[in-house]
Amino acid sequence: MSPVELAQKLKVRFGNLISEPKEFRGEITVELSDADVLAEVCAFAKTDLGFDFLVDITSIDNYGEDPRWTLVYHLYGLGHHGALRLKTAVSEELSEVLTVTGVWRTAEWHEREIFDMMGIRFRGHPDLRRILMWEGYPHYPLRKDFPLAGKPTEAPEIAFTEGAPEEGGPFVTVAGGKDAMSREPRARVPESAPADLSTGLEAKETPKQPETPGVETKEFI
Repeated sequence: MSPVELAQKLKVRFGNLISEPKEFRGEITVELSDADVLAEVCAFAKTDLGFDFLVDITSIDNYGEDPRWTLVYHLYGLGHHGALRLKTAVSEELSEVLTVTGVWRTAEWHEREIFDMMGIRFRGHPDLRRILMWEGYPHYPLRKDFPLAGKPTEAPEIAFTEGAPEEGGPFVTVAGGKDAMSREPRARVPESAPADLSTGLEAKETPKQPETPGVETKEFI
């Protein structure tokens, strides 16, 4: 059974709560209009449709829009080799959704990362703690209103952070430039070293071969 047919079965089961399947570049996506039944939908997708592997859960910050958050569940069936993307919206005022750790145990870490980076809570999660930042850190780094340079943070006897330089910093793409490689921060080399920005590599002099009388020499680069 194809992913489109499996998505149609999901829609038959939950009716208007599930959108018509959309296909883009061979990938199938459905949207759930009521996040309150998310766990029930996921359980049906696993037990009845064979999506037994939760590949990932991602979150999107629709900054300036309502609802602000979109949660995306990437499902895969190890038996039928079909993939399905399930999306649902969550309001900023609520910023909470049911956990699916009871469906897939691997959701535990995915949900903790979203809670840590975006601030969305997962009701019923068995251990909802920060997973990257320390406990007590007051910000959510993947929100779009979080500055690229970071925010100074003081947490006495725990940790501290300082704002990183933004313009010219190591993680900031340079505007303009002759091509994408020259704008990409990971490809840049220190300004003190001569560089060929078209390749991102230091320019080095080609060593000269010793000349032999009566023999023509050539340089190979």
